Amino acid sequence: MPDRAEPNPAERLVDLLDLERIEENIFRGRSPQERLQRVFGGQVAGQALVAAGRTTDGERPVHSLHAYFLRPGHPGVPIVYQVERVRDGRSFTTRRVVAVQEGRTIFNLTASFHLPEPGSEQQLPMPEVPGPEELPRLADELRGHLGTLPEALERMARRQPFDIRYVERLRWTPEEVAAAEPRSAVWMRAVGPLGDDPLVHTCAVTYASDMMLLDAVRVPIEPLWGPRGFDMASLDHAMWFHRPFRADEWFLYQQESPVLIGGRGLARGQIYDRRGRLLVSVMQEGLFRPHAR
Repeated sequence: MPDRAEPNPAERLVDLLDLERIEENIFRGRSPQERLQRVFGGQVAGQALVAAGRTTDGERPVHSLHAYFLRPGHPGVPIVYQVERVRDGRSFTTRRVVAVQEGRTIFNLTASFHLPEPGSEQQLPMPEVPGPEELPRLADELRGHLGTLPEALERMARRQPFDIRYVERLRWTPEEVAAAEPRSAVWMRAVGPLGDDPLVHTCAVTYASDMMLLDAVRVPIEPLWGPRGFDMASLDHAMWFHRPFRADEWFLYQQESPVLIGGRGLARGQIYDRRGRLLVSVMQEGLFRPHAR
């Protein structure tokens, strides 16, 4: 349960995505003071997409984004988002966003918005997995293995804006890790209502998409919630949005990693709703650099 002294985590997420407009194409986002070395990449991506969306007419949902994480952001320091209105066509709108913190570019994003139009539909089926009601909450699964959670994990669980439930139980022993394939899957939904603005739901899933996609790379290497043997960082991120959705309703985030080589791991994900409809496709490359011994 969230601490009464703190806002509901879902409300906090909505507030985080509510940017201040400084000029016509310039926005400022809050960067909460967290006990982290750098700003969470999903926060920057979500805020940048909000900035891009706020410069459109609102009638064209985003259909894709492509982004690069250039420098780590510093928690507690505001981030300025500068939007370039690249194109306003008959069917497509394109925006480029540069995120600046303390005078340095830390992130850039290009987003494309498409006026909905009719057409044929087909997709590969969603994998068969247990429903979220059959699975433990992440915090409960961690408590079951660790007992009392360390302060950092307890605080994370209290402030987490998403209910997260792994489809397969977490692996802890070297034997379990060594036998795993580079795949992972979780059910997720916001822990409270996010309102009715479609852009907020799109940006909330953008935020969530960076939370654990690189899990698929780590699964055969080390326990996901144990000490890390690697310095990890997201390098780039791409998303394609196929259908409307709500981030405060359950969605399945299926992930796999086709390759890890040269210190870079590639992961791809598919996000489905409970009806099995493919909502979003995601690709990300991450840096995996072993800790110096």
